[in-house]
Amino acid sequence: MERQARAVVVLSGGLDSATCLAIAIQRGFRVFALTFDYGQRHRREVDSARELARHYGVEEHRIAPLDFLRQIGGSALTDGRLDVPTTGVAPDTIPVTYVPGRNLIFLSIASAYAEVVGAEAIYIGVNALDYSGYPDCRPEFIASFTQTALLATKSGVEGAPFAVLAPLQHLGKREIVQLGSELGVPYELTTSCYQGGDLACGVCDSCRLRLEGFAAAGLADPLPYVLAQSTDR
Repeated sequence: MERQARAVVVLSGGLDSATCLAIAIQRGFRVFALTFDYGQRHRREVDSARELARHYGVEEHRIAPLDFLRQIGGSALTDGRLDVPTTGVAPDTIPVTYVPGRNLIFLSIASAYAEVVGAEAIYIGVNALDYSGYPDCRPEFIASFTQTALLATKSGVEGAPFAVLAPLQHLGKREIVQLGSELGVPYELTTSCYQGGDLACGVCDSCRLRLEGFAAAGLADPLPYVLAQSTDR
């Protein structure tokens, strides 16, 4: 029997990573999902990732603890002393929601996991168009990390390297939402809000990008928002 190709999917519980998960499954991969509990402001991301993994019946879902990112802080997503911006992000600046080294660390651990499970690919939902200006979401970073992984892993040295795939990298949020909707992604199970409340705030950068994407795609976002509730009153 021919062996089914395997993929590690970095699953944050957000819109982009859920779409990546659906793409990997649609392409026939046997999926090993990897979620990072890195001391983010709320547990909703991890909970959403669990729900998505159950929904898709992935082969395995690992949750990796990374409390050190919370300990060092330096980001509004891991340091309670810093406020999440709600008035937009200034052009050509890296916002305070950037988590130092996050995707570099995530992909390093995902590489180790990929070696252990014999994966041919790692999927990550980074995006270089409609995003918040994070340096570790750029195509240059993904290309550079892929080359580093070839040098740093047994798989790469022995001629069985895994690919680092970022299928959403050159898509806008509208295109991502359209693609995910075509693939039947249960966006009601995802979370995007940096605040992590029972209702999405609608004003943080992540909420803004998500809402703009759904609006541009002509689709309704299934998540409840504080602003929508206020408007209804």
